[in-house]
Amino acid sequence: MQHLVQEDGTFNSHGYLNMELLRFTTAGSVDDGKSTLIGRLLYDSKSIFVDQMEAIEKQSKQRGEEYVNLALLTDGLKAEREQGITIDVAYRYFATPKRKFIIADTPGHIQYTRNMVTGASTANLAIILVDARHGVVEQTYRHSFIASLLQIPHIIICINKMDLVDYSQEKYDAVVDQFRHFASKLDVKDVRFIPISALFGDNVVDHSKNMPWYEGTTLLYNLETVHIGSDHNLIDCRFPVQHVIRPMSNEYHDYRGFAGRVAGGVFKPGDDVMHLPSGLTSKIAAIKSIDGDMEEAFPPESVTLILEDNIDISRGDMIVRENNVPKVGQEIDIMLCWMDDKKPLQLNGKYAIKHTTRDARCVVKEILYKVDVNTLHRIQDVDSLTLNEIGRVKLRTTVPLFYDEYRRNRNTGSIIIIDEGTNSTVGAGMIIE
Repeated sequence: MQHLVQEDGTFNSHGYLNMELLRFTTAGSVDDGKSTLIGRLLYDSKSIFVDQMEAIEKQSKQRGEEYVNLALLTDGLKAEREQGITIDVAYRYFATPKRKFIIADTPGHIQYTRNMVTGASTANLAIILVDARHGVVEQTYRHSFIASLLQIPHIIICINKMDLVDYSQEKYDAVVDQFRHFASKLDVKDVRFIPISALFGDNVVDHSKNMPWYEGTTLLYNLETVHIGSDHNLIDCRFPVQHVIRPMSNEYHDYRGFAGRVAGGVFKPGDDVMHLPSGLTSKIAAIKSIDGDMEEAFPPESVTLILEDNIDISRGDMIVRENNVPKVGQEIDIMLCWMDDKKPLQLNGKYAIKHTTRDARCVVKEILYKVDVNTLHRIQDVDSLTLNEIGRVKLRTTVPLFYDEYRRNRNTGSIIIIDEGTNSTVGAGMIIE
């Protein structure tokens, strides 16, 4: 199959396997051009196949459209195409010579807030689209608040459809001022603004000749160069144990390895560590990966730790540093996004909870307030949360959790809530304290 990435016909991913990975999410109101923007990124970065392009051209003609509709590249489901909208989280993958990317394309409708929470939960960066004609609207506030709540380190505000306002700098400046006024209320450290036309490619991959007044960089340049190495917590060592490896063979008779994903800090052979919940201490004898011994391990690497001492460790336990331990407790306050469209969150309701690799059960002790995500106002005296609502909730768990505040560590500060009857994920929460 011919590929568009290289002139010599080689695949885009060839030779890029060890590059840094950037996860980003897109959000915006309906028809702000998210799917078109992603299609433009894929097309202009030459990350699509020739037969895909031919199919899109054919479909565009059948729909009577005067141009190649790049949004069709991402709106893969039939129902989405019929409605002309994106109705679920769609994950797309592409690479350039500088970096690999995973895109979480989320819907713009207000009733799909939970989808954005899902797509943004692991993102390093969020692209929020604003229609240059309409400026900042309620959905912009909603998506910005969720990005702030989820502690996404980098936000790019793409002011789209500049072609429909004659590439006006005044229109662009007005939107920037409008958003900055709102963003002052949010906990967002890195916000960038780019005027674009996703339809025609202005400032997406290549600089726009239509906006000589814009002296900044293109969207793709920002995606390729934004520094994400310090986004992970490299100070607090956290290793939730996912699986205990016991081969039980003659060759590895006494082998006992603890497999999992590093959730924080840097682990090295020889480090003094402590096991939770027992409090017993040991040293790291070796760190193993699929490629062999490692000199160090850091987030988000999946590795196996081997300790010098024989400690009884199980799935759900955590390996930490003796002088730097997480909080341990059964009473936690969380900001919760409710995702169940059938049953609301009930006061005194009982649910299953998952935190890192630890499973437990919990009861809802108190619903302190819910948030109007358009105005950021707190609504008091509530006894339930319904679909897509976000509120502060106090839980009590059946076993202690080893946690950090979400603002300090997204991995050890997040939980999901599960309906035990249906086994459905009904809520996603960020631990406040």
